[in-house]
Amino acid sequence: MATTALLVLDLVGTFAFALNGALTALRTTRLDIVGVVTLGMITALGGGTIRDVFLDALPPATFVDWRYLAVAAAGGLIAFFAGPHLERLNGAINVLDAAGLSLFAVTGALKALDLGFGPAQAVIVGTITGVGGGTLRDVLIRQVPSVLTSGLYAVPALIGATAVVVADLLGTRGPAASIGAAALCFTIRMVGVHFDVHAPFPPVRHRRERE
Repeated sequence: MATTALLVLDLVGTFAFALNGALTALRTTRLDIVGVVTLGMITALGGGTIRDVFLDALPPATFVDWRYLAVAAAGGLIAFFAGPHLERLNGAINVLDAAGLSLFAVTGALKALDLGFGPAQAVIVGTITGVGGGTLRDVLIRQVPSVLTSGLYAVPALIGATAVVVADLLGTRGPAASIGAAALCFTIRMVGVHFDVHAPFPPVRHRRERE
């Protein structure tokens, strides 16, 4: 059951990131259907691929299990054809991005634990899994990656990954703990978006902005 729950969370995160990546492409660039779907798939699968490379879990799950490619392609296609309708939803892109971030941070940490990595390493891998796809997306559309500038982006992923690792150390690992950790990450990310909360910037930056 734990393995099934992990797979479901991973696929849901893949779908959410694919939608987000494709919607971002429609919002910021002019791409055809191939470009939109490709960007959505890279956003969805990039973090998991980086995770599997780091964990030496090769070949990456993306290229072993067809469901990842199918779900990512479906998300990109839905965004391409229903983009104008999805954009009308208030904060749709931010919500989808937060959902993907949360689910990937949790599943990345869990996979690291399953492969025998230590708690600290699992937290790092979970965080990288969460932010990897979005970082690749931003680089491809020539934007500064959100992880470096956006309000509370990497921090929620770090907290979500830490929460699920702590649950594992306490012997309370399970679907409920995984969903709770993902919900915690999602909530922190959305609070940052809603209230425009940012991680601290260097004092020099603040002085320059005031000038």
